[in-house]
Amino acid sequence: MSSHREAPEISKDPVADSSDLYAFVSPDDPDTVTIIANYVPLQIPASGPNFFEFGDDVLYEIHIDANGDARPDITYQFRFRTELRNDKTFLYNTGQIKSLDDENWNRRQFYSVTKVDSHGKSTVLANKLPCPPCNVGKISIPDYDKLAADAVHKLKSREIVFAGQRADAFFVDLGAIFDLGTLRPFQDKHLVGSQLFNYAGKAVNATDKTNVHSIAIQIPLDMVRRDGKKRVRAKDAGAVIGVWTSASRRQVEVRGDKGAGDVVVGPQVQVSRLGNPLFNEVIVPMAQKDKFNSLPPSEDKRFAEFVATPELGALLPVLYPGLFDNLAEFNKTKEPRADLLAILLTGIPDGIIDGFQNNTGTLQADMLRLNTAIPPAEKENAFGVVGGDLAGFPNGRRIADDVVSISIKAVAGATLPLVNKDFKADAASAAVEQGLSIKNVSAKLLKKFPYLPVPFDGFSNPS
Repeated sequence: MSSHREAPEISKDPVADSSDLYAFVSPDDPDTVTIIANYVPLQIPASGPNFFEFGDDVLYEIHIDANGDARPDITYQFRFRTELRNDKTFLYNTGQIKSLDDENWNRRQFYSVTKVDSHGKSTVLANKLPCPPCNVGKISIPDYDKLAADAVHKLKSREIVFAGQRADAFFVDLGAIFDLGTLRPFQDKHLVGSQLFNYAGKAVNATDKTNVHSIAIQIPLDMVRRDGKKRVRAKDAGAVIGVWTSASRRQVEVRGDKGAGDVVVGPQVQVSRLGNPLFNEVIVPMAQKDKFNSLPPSEDKRFAEFVATPELGALLPVLYPGLFDNLAEFNKTKEPRADLLAILLTGIPDGIIDGFQNNTGTLQADMLRLNTAIPPAEKENAFGVVGGDLAGFPNGRRIADDVVSISIKAVAGATLPLVNKDFKADAASAAVEQGLSIKNVSAKLLKKFPYLPVPFDGFSNPS
């Protein structure tokens, strides 16, 4: 749900679909920032003989804005190339894969990393870095952890990179939420659910035991801050960066005839992008979702009206009668939701929350904003800033952050008193949540880069 199938056209093109974006100060190296961009969502582990992979015809990019103009000051580009070793077999591997160059591994992927600065100057940082294989099963790959570790590459330019399959650590009860906005822990309070249930339900993680393809990069903080400083204060404007990811394809593709190769020409056309989780998913109307995916963040003022008066904010009092009466009364005033506009489009200014700001200025843009001067939390709270943990979403996004519940709480009015002292949040806005956590992901996060869990293997997780 975070952005797994958020728009009609990109849902038909999963290889180019940006499904999740994470950005956080690295717990294993607090002098760096880790950015993870996931693509190719909802992979079934048992998917042979044609296992999932990055697209050779897709340009994958991670963008970093250091000065608040919603234009990239740094872009990291990732391009992939697939090589087939044996054109006489249908098999992905013809024996056990014990290394990244094992002759038994038939279909391998490599990638290059290019850095583009704010002036458009490109520098190739690495060529032909190997990806790890997909996790076929314990028989084919006896030590997957080692292969994945070998696929972590430290570049001479100081970045650390990884690209390959990982377990999807995003957790969401898709089946309930898109069944008329039902939250299973509150199903007996739902307008229709109250006629079907007299008890609270237990949420189900619909994305559990699925995989994704991840591009992860760990960058020294002085390389992403606007002034190149190693040390800044949390209240300094230069501490905040904006991050988004995108995928692009060439403008024209001509299918080859009679076995000839396809021809791809023309400029790159952006087909997917992602900043804040759920923005395109639940804020942008369906008629404009594909347009959103084609635009840069600097054009997001055209979507501000949907943030100011979110459709979900109007639905909650209807779907859960009596729980959001104060929100319903506020909705009648037709005042714009200044709290949501700040959280999603400008960042939260200094002075609203003690010791915190991630404001990038007045320009409205959907970017994941991270205050790089706020250190990792000693003990994380899954509700992030709403739960008193300033190192969590919407201050960047950590893997274990419950962004679905945080977003629901905010839309329900929990954050509105921060900017409107006359508004009293409904008690339900603090209590409402989807009822899931990172514990509902059947794979453990790593304690070091690239953090996302080892992918589920096809042998142990049949469809």
